[in-house]
Amino acid sequence: MHDNDGQALLRIGNVLSNQLGPRLYRRISPLTVTAWEAPGEPVPFAEAVAQSFEPFAAGQGWSKPWGTTWFHITGEVPPGWGSPGTAVQLLVDLGFSGLLPAFQAEGLAYRPDGSIVKGIEPFNHVVDLDPAGDAEVDFYVEAASNPNMLEHFFATTLAPAAGGAPLPSGFASPRRADVTHLGDKATAGTEPIYTLRRIALVERDLAVDGLLRDAAALMGLMRELDAASPRRAAIRHALERMCDVLDPDDIGNTVAAAAGELRTVLASPAHPSAHSIVAVGHAHLDSAWLWPTRETVRKAARTFSNVLTLMDADPGFVFAASSAQQFDWVKQFYPALFERIRARVQEGRFIPVGGMWVESDTNMPGGEALVRQFLLGQNFFYREFGVVSREAWLPDSFGFTAALPQIARGAGANSFLTQKLSWNDTNRMPHHTFLWEGLDGSRIFTHFPPNDTYGSDLGPGDLAKAERQYAERGASNVSLTLFGWSDGGGGPTPEMLAAAHRNRDLEGAPRVTLGSPAQFFDEAKRTLPEPAVWYGEMYLEGHRGTYTSQARTKQGNRRSEHLLREAELWNATAAVRGLIDYPYEELESIWQTVLLLQFHDILPGSAIAWVHDEAEEDYRRIATRLEELIGAAQRALAGHGSKRIVFNAAPVPAGSVAALGAGSAVVSPAVAPVRSGDGYELSNEHVVAGFDAYGAISSFVDRRTGRQLIAPGAAASVLQIFRDTPAMFEAWDIDRSYRRSMTELRTPEAVEIAGDSLVVNHTYGKSSIVQRYWLAGDDSELQIETTVDWHEQEKLLKLAFPLDLRADQAASEIQFGHVRRPTYVNTSWDHARFETVAHRWVHVGEGDFGAVVANGSTYGHDITRAVRADGGTTTLVRESLLRGPKYPDPQADQGLHVLRTALGVAPGVLDAVAAGYRINLPARTLDDAGHSVEPVVAVSAESVLVEAVKLAEDRSGDLIVRLYEAAGARTRTTVEPGFGFTTARATDLLERDLGGRTWQSRDSIELDLRPFEIVTLRISPF
Repeated sequence: MHDNDGQALLRIGNVLSNQLGPRLYRRISPLTVTAWEAPGEPVPFAEAVAQSFEPFAAGQGWSKPWGTTWFHITGEVPPGWGSPGTAVQLLVDLGFSGLLPAFQAEGLAYRPDGSIVKGIEPFNHVVDLDPAGDAEVDFYVEAASNPNMLEHFFATTLAPAAGGAPLPSGFASPRRADVTHLGDKATAGTEPIYTLRRIALVERDLAVDGLLRDAAALMGLMRELDAASPRRAAIRHALERMCDVLDPDDIGNTVAAAAGELRTVLASPAHPSAHSIVAVGHAHLDSAWLWPTRETVRKAARTFSNVLTLMDADPGFVFAASSAQQFDWVKQFYPALFERIRARVQEGRFIPVGGMWVESDTNMPGGEALVRQFLLGQNFFYREFGVVSREAWLPDSFGFTAALPQIARGAGANSFLTQKLSWNDTNRMPHHTFLWEGLDGSRIFTHFPPNDTYGSDLGPGDLAKAERQYAERGASNVSLTLFGWSDGGGGPTPEMLAAAHRNRDLEGAPRVTLGSPAQFFDEAKRTLPEPAVWYGEMYLEGHRGTYTSQARTKQGNRRSEHLLREAELWNATAAVRGLIDYPYEELESIWQTVLLLQFHDILPGSAIAWVHDEAEEDYRRIATRLEELIGAAQRALAGHGSKRIVFNAAPVPAGSVAALGAGSAVVSPAVAPVRSGDGYELSNEHVVAGFDAYGAISSFVDRRTGRQLIAPGAAASVLQIFRDTPAMFEAWDIDRSYRRSMTELRTPEAVEIAGDSLVVNHTYGKSSIVQRYWLAGDDSELQIETTVDWHEQEKLLKLAFPLDLRADQAASEIQFGHVRRPTYVNTSWDHARFETVAHRWVHVGEGDFGAVVANGSTYGHDITRAVRADGGTTTLVRESLLRGPKYPDPQADQGLHVLRTALGVAPGVLDAVAAGYRINLPARTLDDAGHSVEPVVAVSAESVLVEAVKLAEDRSGDLIVRLYEAAGARTRTTVEPGFGFTTARATDLLERDLGGRTWQSRDSIELDLRPFEIVTLRISPF
């Protein structure tokens, strides 16, 4: 007669924890420890070991937040250690807690010659020694005292959400949990935050270790099985027999027999219909988040060295790592480690994936920036390793643009992986393995790991979840699982690999095979030849606040993208005409920085203060240098003389100046505001903008049609402030409930005419807001500049435009095109899409009349419609200007901001496209110029736009022209180079010849484009 399951599990757990676990180490021997604390930022190994080290003991505190202490560990392996069945190890416990390992102290172990051994992590903190070769112990450990920035989140969010449940062990009480000050070195403090717990030699009993792992695998599996399952009963009985056989007074002589009691249940094979899982080692190392990028450099070294150590011990282990930036950091700062990685890449075991410079956000980077993510990433992988990644890889980005399938396919990828949409707060995606069809019709084979994680421990719970949730079961039976500590790196551990081997073919569990992403995708495509199709963007129902948080970071990104466009355009134009040398290296370096800052926790505004302060300084430096490069190229092109020349970098005309060219033009001055009744008026030959006495737009009339754009009785460009206290993830989320608490700023401090502008001054709380309106003489868009000195927290500032339009859909610009989203709410999917992203413009219209709301750096929008009492329909377009989340940066968005918006009449989307370019790429005036500049390339079709002009990556001097169809219609166009050329040919986004038609110098380059198609041309000058 056996005990019931509950009693049995208690007994088994007690035996493992209190009898077997303490016998894992047969013997422990002390070592000598000395230490040196770096006074500032981390230093290289050679500099550190040359310092004076002082004696150090367990129980002493070490290093302030973000500090570094170097420990020197010496001693001898005692005689007789290392007998068969044991492993001699160096154990380093820096004061680890039982919490997530990526968010606390970490270390990197070195030999005295400077060679890296492995990372020291909370759950992977031993170094294997060879007793024969390592009789003398001599190691250095570079220990990083990274503060636990997750403490605030757990204490203030997860615990309350759990109904007052206790916090995880090691976390402070909610009253002490506000650790956001630790995200800035200036406020982080100087007192030590970790206490060294132990550094010692241990002799590990491998039989005890193996039995612990066997029992853990079986206990976990038992919990996943049905209570009435014969398999569950068999496992329970075997574990109970193990306990019976194991003698706590004689572990050494009974452990083998105890393990023998489990042999039969461990050998029972999986069912023929069991789900098949390809397990790929992974570490998902965020390039910055709750730590700065300088710490990511060190995290990469720790993680990658851990991986290499595991590969030495387990020949079946395969690891996939994304982000060329991280490989490049390792190459730069740890060259010997990089060469070890290179050798494993050649073996096919250390696999570069993703093909991108970083795992970027995909909602906000511009089209050319997303192309460059792949171009720079794939070029690095090919140059260093001879590989081009076939898998686009974004496990944790916050939703996915409909432009991504075409971009990824054009950059050499044929598969895509993410799991982030498992975070949806309303709807569950219907597929795990499917074809994702993008804006232009491009399709890419896509997989979501069904266990909803990129950091599995390969425990029975995760494996069972994958089998239980897999949406394609019946049609396909294979999924992918990524295993390893993630977010802050760390990667797989020996325990995870042990779990993989024990679940290779185990009754009651899915079959687990260690493999590569390519092996999985090949098998998935073979077994699912007709997958379902998902069309359009993959909108994440969550993290909607990332379109708005940290406005200065977003503004820096937008400005950098457009300055890079100008710098490349004018330098390429001058270079192909022999006027200057193209600055290849400098432009590439700037692109690398801009692409790094598009990482999915930097550009979205969800990182600590340190990260965003550095980003803003980088953007300032980039802007200064790009302005110099632009100015020098323009001067080389226009020469010296007495003319005033206007340069137009946009792909649409600027007055009489052609796209991508420069010429003489009259710059139309702004019209003067006038009083009109109780209000004010700005008007020209295109529009009449009327303002009420409070400085809000009460009327906006299109002179061509006589149509009124503002809804009856409403006012536009109204500032609205909402309470913004999301239930979770402060910097990330905007909850729908924000709409229930709105304050409109309708009673300004002052309204006045100031020169050619109407100026409206508001105050709210501790903040001041100034709106300035002006209208150029020949412009159809009213310009709105909103200057905000923002000192509000947990508030959301929006700018509202209620328009007299019945628009069923709103067109929002994305990369290389636009998407149309419903303004109505019919389904739960519509309901969840209450905050959306747009690039430079939003267009709403009915028939051949519509409006554009363009912006200079704002991404977050909400667009709704309502039927009025008069039977008409109001379409409300609102920009989300600023927020004030407290976590993880308590100063997020605080301070001065200058934001640009334009409101205009736009019959169609191409009018909106032009408005977006005008506000983001204003024409530049060059005085004392000698002559006009013909465009380096011209296109004949209005809907075909040149997005980038640059010189080829291979330094051949060929001109690269990237263009796309912007209206969503099949289009034929002629491309005319503004210089003599020998040949022109189409390439992919990596600038590789597609093998299609080649045009000779006498030919006209004619192209037929499908809707939203991207085309890249390589043109070879004479």
